[in-house]
Amino acid sequence: MDLIERLRAGLPAEALLTDPDVTGSYARDMANFCDAGAPAVVVLPRTVEQVQHVMRTATELRVPVVPQGARTGVSGAANAVDGCIVLSLVKMDRILEINPVDRIAVVEPGVVNAVLSRAVNEHGLSYPPDPSSWESCTIGGNIGTAAGGLCCVKYGVTAEYVLGLEVVLADGRLIKTGRRTAKGVAGYDLTRLFVGSEGSLGVVVRATLALKPALPRQLALVAEFDSVTAAGEAVCRIMADGHTPSLLELMDRTSVRAVNAMAQMGLPETTEVLLLAAFDTPDPAADLAAVGTLCEAAGATQVVPADDAAESELLLQARRLAFTALERIKPAMLIDDVCVPRSQLAAMLAGAAAIAEKYDLTIGVCAHAGDGNTHPLVCFDPADPDEERRARESFDEIMALGLQLGGTITGEHGVGVLKKDWLARELGPDGVALHRGIKQVFDPLGILNPGKVF
Repeated sequence: MDLIERLRAGLPAEALLTDPDVTGSYARDMANFCDAGAPAVVVLPRTVEQVQHVMRTATELRVPVVPQGARTGVSGAANAVDGCIVLSLVKMDRILEINPVDRIAVVEPGVVNAVLSRAVNEHGLSYPPDPSSWESCTIGGNIGTAAGGLCCVKYGVTAEYVLGLEVVLADGRLIKTGRRTAKGVAGYDLTRLFVGSEGSLGVVVRATLALKPALPRQLALVAEFDSVTAAGEAVCRIMADGHTPSLLELMDRTSVRAVNAMAQMGLPETTEVLLLAAFDTPDPAADLAAVGTLCEAAGATQVVPADDAAESELLLQARRLAFTALERIKPAMLIDDVCVPRSQLAAMLAGAAAIAEKYDLTIGVCAHAGDGNTHPLVCFDPADPDEERRARESFDEIMALGLQLGGTITGEHGVGVLKKDWLARELGPDGVALHRGIKQVFDPLGILNPGKVF
């Protein structure tokens, strides 16, 4: 019995896609420079039992399986390999429970981040992790890549909100990890092991997530700087002074001009760096005033606080538009994701600018300044072989710079295919060997998302 027949024996007809034109549309995520193969079949399960059937079949026939969410990732982690089963979890999209007393939500992996956020808001709660693609990315994908977002500086990243998981292993067994209690330290923390594993250890089919009380409305300010050194100094002063902004974001001049060109937002184009700070404290105006003073002391040329929540949201919308706006400059874009110590933020920005000049490329930088997570965005035309080569080389230099400054190759986007070689450099041979040993325990046949991470 062949693969399709074996799968069909335990799946409804609508859960199997075999038309090559259709399956080909599931072959890759949004990453450039990442190879993708041709899947043999795409499976869209709706139940845990159906996922188990897929994994048992894959194990018996030794067929690779590539788990997928909404494919909004930018590292190639969701890219198909030739002859694989693409296991798309977008149809498993139920919110199973929202518990205001225990402050948890139990969800399937295909639930869209924004859908969950709005649902818990109706109960006076919030789910803080908010990746820039929150309107389309799924919770399963967020867990797979350990996603972050704009509010990480105060409220943390996805890993801090995943209390427990139900996971289908490579051989079809279903295991439960973690808890639904506020505290718990029983056994090894397998939950954290799965978070960020990019589908290489198992298939998440249910997640228990911690919730917070509804977040207060925030007020923001924008500070202009005529040098990256001054902007970096401002970030250091804000954090050293003990402030906890709900958001601390940075946009360089290239990003600002791109947003203005797309949305006509009237942001100041003459400045080198814009720093956006926001507070949702009991007295946000006072906190903004204190931060404004620190920015001026660091060399800000202008500090403009928002008058109200609506104006604050307009400022934050400008930051959210940066990726989309920079994508319009050239036909393709490499999205880097280098996180450095906050104290090295200015050096990272200056280095990225020097790399852009060296390779004669447009490289816009926006950053979650509060946690040092920079996103140098390399714009290029893949139809121009020389420009594509320069883009690849500039990307590598940016990665090397991040490591040189004591940083890491990815703060929230994951490794996938794009950064495999760089992960090996960051971990070293012994670290890679330990990773491979762990994968061997969970996936001895190596069928789960092969060729990814390491």
